[in-house]
Amino acid sequence: MSRPPLPPFNEQSAIEKVRLAEDGWNSRDAAKVALAYTLDTRWRNRAEFLVGRAEAQAFLTRKWNKELDYRLIKELWAFQDNRIAVRYAYEYRDDSGHWFRAYGNENWEFAEDGLMRARHASINEQPIAGADRKFLWPLGRRPDDHPGLSHFGF
Repeated sequence: MSRPPLPPFNEQSAIEKVRLAEDGWNSRDAAKVALAYTLDTRWRNRAEFLVGRAEAQAFLTRKWNKELDYRLIKELWAFQDNRIAVRYAYEYRDDSGHWFRAYGNENWEFAEDGLMRARHASINEQPIAGADRKFLWPLGRRPDDHPGLSHFGF
């Protein structure tokens, strides 16, 4: 199985890879999203260290069961060969109705088949008022005409 676009990346293919990752995460389908990672993928997500696609899928399931109405925007920061760096922000609410916005950076490394073999994420979040939300599209894929991170100054 391969997951185009494949490394080495150029600017166009890196931007496409980032948008495909954003679209996948906005689907909140942990089983489908996990297929973008190698069987032996290694993740650092905040203070969690995961190894393998099964652990990544379990993590994503937990995440989206807790982070309700999740909406994410990713933006390319840099790329070289088989690596991509992104910055991102997402908004969600908890089961008590409190809203949050998380900001982060990820460093990705891809195998030759385009599957991600390493993901290192640093994330900070803050509570926000519901009225301060910026990511207001219907759940699922961000519309092409919806502003990106740079528009919001994130």
